[in-house]
Amino acid sequence: MILGVSLVAYFAAVLARSEDGWDVSETELDDVETLADLADLARDSAQDDDSVLIFIEQEDSWFAIVRVDGEDDPRIFVSDGAAAARSSYGSVLTDELVDQAGESEFGDLDHLLDEEAETQDQEDEDAEPRGGVPVGPLGDSHLLTEFGLPSDELLALSGEGAVPGDALEEIAEALGCGEVLEAVR
Repeated sequence: MILGVSLVAYFAAVLARSEDGWDVSETELDDVETLADLADLARDSAQDDDSVLIFIEQEDSWFAIVRVDGEDDPRIFVSDGAAAARSSYGSVLTDELVDQAGESEFGDLDHLLDEEAETQDQEDEDAEPRGGVPVGPLGDSHLLTEFGLPSDELLALSGEGAVPGDALEEIAEALGCGEVLEAVR
């Protein structure tokens, strides 16, 4: 890292749903600082209010998919939360996911009811290396289900030993745009 700028290579592509399938284009994330910026990037590529996906991969250490449907809140899936949290683009996503998980209405009161829960919470925190971000998949694993990729298959592509670049290729194949994604890589 030089002057706060990550030199780690990443790949990002926007996949915009259209009547004819998916339009795929490579994109830069240089101006993306927040999830709102990423959602705006997706919405700018949308045709009407159709779904837009953003694929992000960082040097075969993690991948993420962000889905934006019209003005709905973005849905996020990250293949390895802890790995993504160590990068600037990934931390934008993992910070949002960790914030969402912390919004449980009564989550902070559980430990008052059961001492075992407090012990389990401490064990869980020990397994989370950066700011409460767990190792492994994080987020909405169902975000591609309606496009033909079930949650369990997405999770299998994110498991230990999975190669993020290969996973994104398999996901694109399942969506019917593998060749188009490969052309922009």
